[in-house]
Amino acid sequence: MTSAKLQTPDGPLSLVRPGGGDKSLRAWDAADELLLESSAMFLQDRPGARVLIVDDQFGALSLGLTRFAPELVADNAALTESLALNAGANPSVMNVPRATSWQDPPGGPFDLVVLRIPRQADYLAWLLLWLNGVLSGQGRILAGGMIKHLPDRSVDVFAEAVVTEQVLPARKKARVVMCSRGQAGLKDWAGLWKGYALDNGVRVEALPAVFAREKLDIGTRLLLPHVTDALAALDVDARVLDLACGNGVLGLQALSARPELDLTFTDVSSQAVLSARHNVSRAFPGLEATFHHVDGIPEEAGAFDLILLNPPFHEGGVVGDHIALRLFRQAARHLAVGGRLLMVGNRHLGYHRTLRRDFSKVRQLDADPKFVVFQAGRS
Repeated sequence: MTSAKLQTPDGPLSLVRPGGGDKSLRAWDAADELLLESSAMFLQDRPGARVLIVDDQFGALSLGLTRFAPELVADNAALTESLALNAGANPSVMNVPRATSWQDPPGGPFDLVVLRIPRQADYLAWLLLWLNGVLSGQGRILAGGMIKHLPDRSVDVFAEAVVTEQVLPARKKARVVMCSRGQAGLKDWAGLWKGYALDNGVRVEALPAVFAREKLDIGTRLLLPHVTDALAALDVDARVLDLACGNGVLGLQALSARPELDLTFTDVSSQAVLSARHNVSRAFPGLEATFHHVDGIPEEAGAFDLILLNPPFHEGGVVGDHIALRLFRQAARHLAVGGRLLMVGNRHLGYHRTLRRDFSKVRQLDADPKFVVFQAGRS
């Protein structure tokens, strides 16, 4: 993990970026610095203002604004771990806020919303439309991000959803925009759910923060027939995990073939968990499945006979295999005796080597020019 000091209006913070990615990366960027400075200026003459922070990354905004008693909502479950690590590194910071998610977001009205601009244009539109419903009449949104990471059409998205009051001068390739409430809301937004149908007729939909929500990604397409094959060998009381489930497509394929199985879905994204739950309830009314908003597999989840995985290979702007390696370790710990991991991954990431760190038996089942399907187990 990488640790360094962020200079904030209230003094320096020692911040940690957890995980096994690039050790040179900091736990904040210039957009966090600009948002902290702009927020402190806005709030200095507004005692008692109610503040909401949306999609903080590693705790820079949450800890840097603690004197204003902010509330937090984030799609990413990993923020909870980051806050715990960084609060421990900064014992002088008091009253560390608790992160909520889109499964149970806080209610308004808020006088200031501090928003990290996401990379996806649809998710940005969703956020701004949702914020229109919780922002006070005189409230403001301070939305910031690194210019190179702003989504295409971001200017149009802001113009369609909110009223842009001021575009602050760029600094260190970061941009912050101040907005007031718009008239549009989520209720009638056509982009709320997007999806596709599987070959078996099951409809798969997802909210905007979810990977590949409009069409089946080609890696998953390669994996799906092998899911059906793997299910045929399972006992009637077998437990199956759709790990990093996204819209739940792998678990849905499993339920289509074996609806009596015990299915669990986990994802670090709360919008992914909401989407998987939505899809299961629509495709299999009355069926009971388990859903966890968590980074990986909760320890209390127990052992599984089959774990299905299409691991993410990017975290924000960081690309690599560090997320997959962490998921492999967790999957190995949660495999039942005789259990198997069935996964698809990008060919160039060399999972045929890294899987062997945690699994004694690794077999390639399929491949195309971009993706490889593996089955892995332990002796």
